[in-house]
Amino acid sequence: MQAARPIFLLLATMVILFSPPRTVMAAEQAWPRTVKHEAGELVLKTKPVRIVSTTPSITGILLAMGAPLVATAATTPSPLTDNKGFFLQWAEVADERGVEVLYPNLEFDMEAIIGVEPDLLIASATGADSVVQHYSELEAQGIPTLVVNYSNQSWQEIATELGTALGLEDETGATIARFDAKVAEVAATIMPPNEPVTIVGYNIGNSYSVGRTSSPQSLLLQALGFKVDGLPDTVAKDVRRRSDFDFISHENLSAAITGKSIFLLRGSQNDVQALLEDPVLANLPAVRDHNVYPLGPSSFRIDYYSGLQMIEAVASNFRK
Repeated sequence: MQAARPIFLLLATMVILFSPPRTVMAAEQAWPRTVKHEAGELVLKTKPVRIVSTTPSITGILLAMGAPLVATAATTPSPLTDNKGFFLQWAEVADERGVEVLYPNLEFDMEAIIGVEPDLLIASATGADSVVQHYSELEAQGIPTLVVNYSNQSWQEIATELGTALGLEDETGATIARFDAKVAEVAATIMPPNEPVTIVGYNIGNSYSVGRTSSPQSLLLQALGFKVDGLPDTVAKDVRRRSDFDFISHENLSAAITGKSIFLLRGSQNDVQALLEDPVLANLPAVRDHNVYPLGPSSFRIDYYSGLQMIEAVASNFRK
């Protein structure tokens, strides 16, 4: 029983971290309500019933919350999307709910937005799908616009922010609780290694990186019972760029990986094989012992749906 205690405490801690503040679970505020967001302040006179999203990175969160989403911008079709440009992790749900393509290839289209007649538009402050440069135009057209920054928040924090704005506090709380329950359920069925692991972004757009222990992917692995190593201090001087991941050169990647197992961000079995065959990494214990595992294509950005897919990818290699 003593051995199980640390994992239990970790899970309890992660449930707290992933759960919404108590204020979100309170009774809904009256309408109208004033919402502070990344671009200013917005007054919503009534509860939105026709929402559009110009940021596919947040669309999955809106779907998971049960928001009344009628259309979303689509990204350029790729192996990560369906033929419309909807991310695979939520494309089927969007189709089932009749969500239309607002505009394709992330090419901002004001006429398309006006044509849908939204009572709220969700936009991103950062990223390739940001339309914040068009914020004044949207205001001039009388389109209520709420700008969210997804670069520095977990999907749970974004959902909580949106739930409060949209009057979906209860739905948001239930969505996060379902996710927490799934994490706890899977954690009880797997056997993580005793040694720490490292999350690696391997040759993603010719870049190489190591996940920080505070990244969404790391927090999810920790909630499942894994010990996650970040970048060692000895390599910190070689970091080229920092976000949730520390970016370094290919030549320094071997020194940056201290975990005895490696999880590959956005990784497939083909990526696992490519890393195992990389002569620069040949002497790593994780490579010698073939302890390299994919987190799946959708793990690049964690939302409700991609988080569930990442959990399953991990569990498939570590079930008791």
